[in-house]
Amino acid sequence: MLFLLLTGVEVLIALFVHDDFVRPYVGDALVVIVIYCFVRIFFPDGIRLLPLYIFLFSVAVELMQLFGVMQILSGGNRFLTVLLGSAFSIWDIVCYAAGCVVLVGIERWGRRVRNTQD
Repeated sequence: MLFLLLTGVEVLIALFVHDDFVRPYVGDALVVIVIYCFVRIFFPDGIRLLPLYIFLFSVAVELMQLFGVMQILSGGNRFLTVLLGSAFSIWDIVCYAAGCVVLVGIERWGRRVRNTQD
């Protein structure tokens, strides 16, 4: 459910928010959380270093933008261009890192809550 909700928020940001903060920064931090929620659908008990893996994946996507791979993959399709991104930015990587730090905090909090319930 959280995956669907956050995906909806991302879509709304992409379609309707055209500012200098929410779309470029909050949207990028939120996308790693969306990916995390998607992976947790298939691995509900989690993967030990999942936030790190998501960060590395996000950086790889950003580097592919730097080298023009995303333009080739999107084939000029506007939806895919928005989904995959089109321009490299070091600030995107900073936002991905911030989102992953939030994920680490959520995971630690969740472990603490589960341990106190046992």
